[in-house]
Amino acid sequence: MITAFVLVHADADRIPETAQAIADLEGVAEVYSCAGDVDLVAVVRVREHEQLADAIAGGLSKVEGVQSTTTHIAFRSYSSRDDASAFSVGLD
Repeated sequence: MITAFVLVHADADRIPETAQAIADLEGVAEVYSCAGDVDLVAVVRVREHEQLADAIAGGLSKVEGVQSTTTHIAFRSYSSRDDASAFSVGLD
């Protein structure tokens, strides 16, 4: 699985609509609205590099309200969280 983080500058008056339109795109796993240098961060997960072009350049960048994007491709994932414990929540 290839993961990319797409930093999105969006029209200020369309952030919620832009975020939802991005979230509805194939390959987009999550979209976060943020404070700071960017308006939205989209997490894109695909199986092949060619799908990144479809999801980002062919889709996300063309969503109404998107002004510009910067894409960062992840190499590895690190976590200290215990994923197995999440499945036992509420079973007590």
